[in-house]
Amino acid sequence: MEKQVRQVTDARVLATLSHPLRRRLMDVLKVYGPSTVSVLAERTDQAVANVSHHLKVLAAAELVQEAPELARDRRERWWRLVARSVRWSTADFAGDPAAQAVQQAAASLNLDRHAGLVRDWQAAGDDVHEAWGDGPFSTDRWLRLTPEELAALSEELNGVLARWGDREVPDDGRRREPVFLFAYGIPAQP
Repeated sequence: MEKQVRQVTDARVLATLSHPLRRRLMDVLKVYGPSTVSVLAERTDQAVANVSHHLKVLAAAELVQEAPELARDRRERWWRLVARSVRWSTADFAGDPAAQAVQQAAASLNLDRHAGLVRDWQAAGDDVHEAWGDGPFSTDRWLRLTPEELAALSEELNGVLARWGDREVPDDGRRREPVFLFAYGIPAQP
């Protein structure tokens, strides 16, 4: 059974996680659950050998693991996430310039991934947009908060997302597509 959150404090693990295909493989495993290499290759439009290599790198960093109990025979290899999500804190990399550089690069690549998913949605055709109606949204707010209030807001928002993300999906015959949602709460000036 996978853990809910993996706190990353090792810059090498963070560097492993920061590769775009590895991040995407982890996202596919998060959305669809344990998968074989061939299914992951199909979902990411990559060669099986390439996916296999990156899964081994992720496994060495203890971000994914094999799930042999799901195999139907000895040739079939299944993979699953070790933890449902990962997080890291800039404070965990303070004092080590090399680790700080890795953390900053990882944060930048993460933001690029998030923005790329939004750009892909914006570029989708009218038929796709019409199919989703008023569901998709974006929002932003300027708030005046203390560091403690921002932490409380983060906890509250993460609670709402966990409630929706961890719920039992209703068995009502309706198709539910993956939906990506992200939010940043950062000190900034207008």
